[in-house]
Amino acid sequence: MCGITGVYAFNEVGRFFTINLFAATDTLSHRGPDTGNAFTHGYAGLGHRRLSILDTSSGGNQPMTDPGGRYTIVFNGEIFNFGELKGELEAKGVSFSSTSDTEVLLHLYIQEGEACLHRLNGFFAFAVYDAEEDSLFVARDRMGIKPLLYSLDEDKFLFASEMKALFTYGFPRDIDYVSLQQFLQFNYIPAPHTIFKSVKKLLPGHCIKIKGLEVTRKCWYTIPRNGRQPETMNYEQAQHRLVELLDASVQRRLISDVPLGAFLSGGIDSSVIVALAARHTDQLNTFSIGYKDEPFFGETRYANLVAKKFKTNHTVFSLSNDDLYGHLSDMLDYTDEPFADSSALAVYILSKRTKKRVTVALSGDGADELFAGYNKHRGDFRIREGGLATGVAKALQPVWNALPKSRNSAFGNKIRQLQKLAEGAALDHKDRYWRFATFTSAPEATGLLSAASRELAHEQEFAERKALILQHLRRDGDLNDFLYTDMQLVLPNDMLTKVDLMSMAHGLEVRVPFLDYMVVEFAFSLPVEYKIDGGMKKKIVQDAFRSELPKELYNRPKHGFEVPLLKWMRNELQGLIRNDLLKDSFVEEQGIFDVAEVRRLKEKLFSANPEDVHARLWGLIVFQYWWKKWVK
Repeated sequence: MCGITGVYAFNEVGRFFTINLFAATDTLSHRGPDTGNAFTHGYAGLGHRRLSILDTSSGGNQPMTDPGGRYTIVFNGEIFNFGELKGELEAKGVSFSSTSDTEVLLHLYIQEGEACLHRLNGFFAFAVYDAEEDSLFVARDRMGIKPLLYSLDEDKFLFASEMKALFTYGFPRDIDYVSLQQFLQFNYIPAPHTIFKSVKKLLPGHCIKIKGLEVTRKCWYTIPRNGRQPETMNYEQAQHRLVELLDASVQRRLISDVPLGAFLSGGIDSSVIVALAARHTDQLNTFSIGYKDEPFFGETRYANLVAKKFKTNHTVFSLSNDDLYGHLSDMLDYTDEPFADSSALAVYILSKRTKKRVTVALSGDGADELFAGYNKHRGDFRIREGGLATGVAKALQPVWNALPKSRNSAFGNKIRQLQKLAEGAALDHKDRYWRFATFTSAPEATGLLSAASRELAHEQEFAERKALILQHLRRDGDLNDFLYTDMQLVLPNDMLTKVDLMSMAHGLEVRVPFLDYMVVEFAFSLPVEYKIDGGMKKKIVQDAFRSELPKELYNRPKHGFEVPLLKWMRNELQGLIRNDLLKDSFVEEQGIFDVAEVRRLKEKLFSANPEDVHARLWGLIVFQYWWKKWVK
């Protein structure tokens, strides 16, 4: 796990930017605290910061050049089947000077070129420079676990693991107002776009080849959509197959030359990963967090039950609101693009404290998107199925609208969910997905913008981006279309971005066994009824491991990994809201947002019925903090 960056210049003007290569590489030192170096040749340059996981000797250092001097690679990630690939290459006469997966990847690319991507089981972003051909090849893994951003103009191609490295080279920091409008709806910005017009994200399963002035973008992988399993595989057989695939995936991800552990939230997903990892190691370290001041969000009781059952070395980090507030500025300083998933703060602290014990951690990310684990999935399923419950929820929408709603209490959260279900039932399949995936409607997001900003948030381009996001939702489709869209939108742009940024801020590698491509492809071969029914989400996951996990984990509410924002904003953050980032005079001077609408949200926050306004205000706080640091 590392940080990578590079330059490919098209002319002498572009070549000038290679003088920033070493500085850009150094900005990624948190991702790779062990070693760093850079390589230049002609009009190209590659930079690398290393977090040593496999082969911690200098033999695994990068940039790495082959013995012939033609090919040089920088690589971020892990190739879990590198041992098998190495054996094949050695049989063809290739010699190795290290035990690193980087050297295997380099020689596999030399042998097979772009086709090598299909041979890899792992997560990665890498770049290979061919000195003889004077070309650059960059690629990103199938699911988008590892990030890669780039900037392309007439003079040069720049790339990096994080935006802050690109800042070092310098580029026009013109805000993309369509991206801003999307951010106000999602609390993140969907790829391939970023907050800046001149920077893009390489999409999952995509690659770019640059040779001379020719730039070729290509999609090298998409998740197959096979429909149902063959009739010969019934539900019980599918459970056994899932266990086999996940067990193999976890076993592959236990390979490490440094201390390894696992996040354990107390939910089904992380508990499954811990149960499987415990089969293959006697001394598994597990880590969870709890909230001293907010028992509604606490899940440590369930995590403790799992840790006890599988005899792990378990550590609970108990956080107060003061702990959260104390880490706020550090987390926001690190975030180089507006990203307002509030649970990122908890992941930031969890990663910081976990890194003191281990360098690699397994997590349960991806299971919800694959196997229908969110309440929005249950809502869509119920609407598609129809029935009395959905009809009643829709008929009582005026009641839900009138009652207080909040994520911060069991009653308020249930009312919020019923209101959203009623709204979704009145929409077609695409608009319903959009409503369930967003925090706020398009008119509400637009209403937050100033008149000048609205003119720059072009409606036609917003509509085109929305259509691309929703393209996989078929009129005659089922909930698997919803899940497939989540895999393209929510997983890489929210969940995986959050984990990568917050863990790599502390040089912690996080591995995600549910996102092994063989597990993913199996999941999308299953019918909806294997994943969800009227009473159970993630049905096949729960049933497949029912005999192994503590019974208390079943039929319990799903809280998620959220931060108690409402209480926090009304206390510790009140000064920041009223007198700094959202102060009327600052908002007016800035000119991006509508002063009156921001003032209305602040008034609602401190009212008797704040509903979920804190989620919208958190997005504004994050943006304002980011804007002051990186743009102003």
